[in-house]
Amino acid sequence: MSKEPHILIVDDHREIRDAVLSYLQRNGYRATAARDATEMDDKLRGGSFDLIVLDVMMPGEDGISVCRRLSADGSIPILMLTALGEETDRIIGLEVGADDYLPKPFNPRELLARIRAILRRSDRQPRFPARRLVKNSVSRTGHSTPTHAALPPMTGVMRF
Repeated sequence: MSKEPHILIVDDHREIRDAVLSYLQRNGYRATAARDATEMDDKLRGGSFDLIVLDVMMPGEDGISVCRRLSADGSIPILMLTALGEETDRIIGLEVGADDYLPKPFNPRELLARIRAILRRSDRQPRFPARRLVKNSVSRTGHSTPTHAALPPMTGVMRF
């Protein structure tokens, strides 16, 4: 069984789902996508997830209702990802049980940092520095020197 945290992305906009899914996978996470609450429920029944990235404005059951329902048992952290960036909207999202709230457009590195912070707080991911030890290289003097992986590239703000 894989030890990488498994993230469920729930968003009705395919471009956003695909972009977030790809970004998380490139950064070492297992990621699965769902287009709405019904598909999310099916995936939750069939798998185990460490965090949900949840859009607020979806057809059918909206993200606030989904968050309230899932937060009732408090078993999985939720990061709300939404175009509703007003202070009142953020407060409502947090009050119904979201662990964090990121308005669109967003920087993918900020999304990644918030996911890591939530997972650390929920004890679903071991603590590790942003720069991970990859291998040791040997210097010209024959000493072994750790080489670190670079941080994920700063790709700017995702606008949808």
